[in-house]
Amino acid sequence: MEKVMDFLRERKRRILMSMGGVIICAISVGIFKLAALGVDPFQSLMSGLDAMIPISFGTLYVIVNVVLLLFSIIFDRTRIGIATFINLFLLGYITQFTYEFLQRVFPTPSMVFRAVCLVIGIVVICFGSALYMTADLGVSTYDAVAIVMSSKWNWGKFKYIRICTDLVCVITGSVLFVLAGNPIAKIPTIAGIGTIITAFFMGPLIDLFNEKIAKPLLKEESH
Repeated sequence: MEKVMDFLRERKRRILMSMGGVIICAISVGIFKLAALGVDPFQSLMSGLDAMIPISFGTLYVIVNVVLLLFSIIFDRTRIGIATFINLFLLGYITQFTYEFLQRVFPTPSMVFRAVCLVIGIVVICFGSALYMTADLGVSTYDAVAIVMSSKWNWGKFKYIRICTDLVCVITGSVLFVLAGNPIAKIPTIAGIGTIITAFFMGPLIDLFNEKIAKPLLKEESH
């Protein structure tokens, strides 16, 4: 009985860490959008779709991720967990709320302020990702796509497949953004320096937060 209770307590902690990680990541994406200096590759795709399709960002995010979830369910459902659904239903709406709130508070941010927001966004998203990943209750539907292609279909190593999927997201998002009526000169607002920085620096920073905060937090709560 005691082992069952310990299991339930640990599961509760992991769920709370997953939820906290998703909320933090969602807030960071809102900050990225305010910075308008580029977002991570998947959000570049979402920004292009958001510009093209006249529905709220939160609802659009759910629809796109449901499609990706169906892909994972069909080809490899082993990576789908509670955290996958937390991400699916929470991230889009919290991002939308955060961005709209920040737009009201800072309607005309300067370039310096936007640069500061970019730095804050990168640190915050890495911290949130560390919590989400350490909880280990499932991957996002976008992450699952590259995992299926690499481990299930054996198309290549995960890191190379992920580079390809990221490039497809950035290119597709940029094309849709322009087709929606935005000038080419504004593409860097959704696929710019922030996109490059997240591609090269998110991994090491997430590892740092994993080792220094997320893992110790989980171990400490387990005792």
